[in-house]
Amino acid sequence: MKKHFIDLDNFTLNELRVILNIARDIKLNPSQYTERLKQKSLGMLFEKQSNRTRVSFDIGMKKLGGNVIELNKESIGFGQRESESDVLKVLSTYIDCLMIRNDDHNKMKTFAEYNHLPIINGLSDYSHPCQILSDIFTIEEAKGSIESQLIVWCGDINNVLISLLQAAKIFNFQLHVTSPETILQLNQSILNKYQCENIHFFHDPFKATEKADCIMTDVWISMGKKPSEAKILLFKDFQINDYLLKKTNNDAIFMHCLPACRNLEVTDSVIDGKKSIVWQQAQNRLFVQQSILNYCIT
Repeated sequence: MKKHFIDLDNFTLNELRVILNIARDIKLNPSQYTERLKQKSLGMLFEKQSNRTRVSFDIGMKKLGGNVIELNKESIGFGQRESESDVLKVLSTYIDCLMIRNDDHNKMKTFAEYNHLPIINGLSDYSHPCQILSDIFTIEEAKGSIESQLIVWCGDINNVLISLLQAAKIFNFQLHVTSPETILQLNQSILNKYQCENIHFFHDPFKATEKADCIMTDVWISMGKKPSEAKILLFKDFQINDYLLKKTNNDAIFMHCLPACRNLEVTDSVIDGKKSIVWQQAQNRLFVQQSILNYCIT
């Protein structure tokens, strides 16, 4: 059975801890890993735009001694000239792992079920496990064990949040999710799946963020979605600004997976402020994804 990285809830706490521990060692001792994936090859297939995921996987694989090829769906005729299963089976004879960023999570799971080669979820319409595992790495780097932290998600119900909800159940940290009441109601069937004693939902952002150790957000209009003035108006009270940040603990941190729409979901004063660790957060994608590659390929 190949080792895939599709969703965090496919893993036990111990398994994810091993990946995080190796990521820390890679960051501290990079010279010891320069040949870890020597003569191994990573394929990357993007059906959506990407900056951090594309560059961090590419550079991360090369720093481990491996090779990288970016595949174009149209150029290789993925699912057109021949079946997707046949394409993946052929690719498995050339490369050792395939990272995919797409709009169809069920298809991603199907690719893993074919079991031709390891599949890494670089983002789908449902989840973003690489981002959240990297975020946990960053939170622990800044504040210690995540199990003792209160994390607040302020914003839309999206793929990044789904992975955060999965992480909260596995790592057992306190998670407050705050979003407009109508948005919570629209997503109730999804959110019910993650109901547990350490996860709570709020439609009042000021109540949710009181005494928070970390506050996180993402864009209100997800990539590929049409801009909506109505949605922006709906979320106006959920902007992370200096006023809202005062409700958090004095040593709280601010995180954003990026890209950010400045002065919509977060003000310049917050994202560029002393509590912001978004650049450290972005950098750590490299080390955690190197560890994920190590897990999937070795």
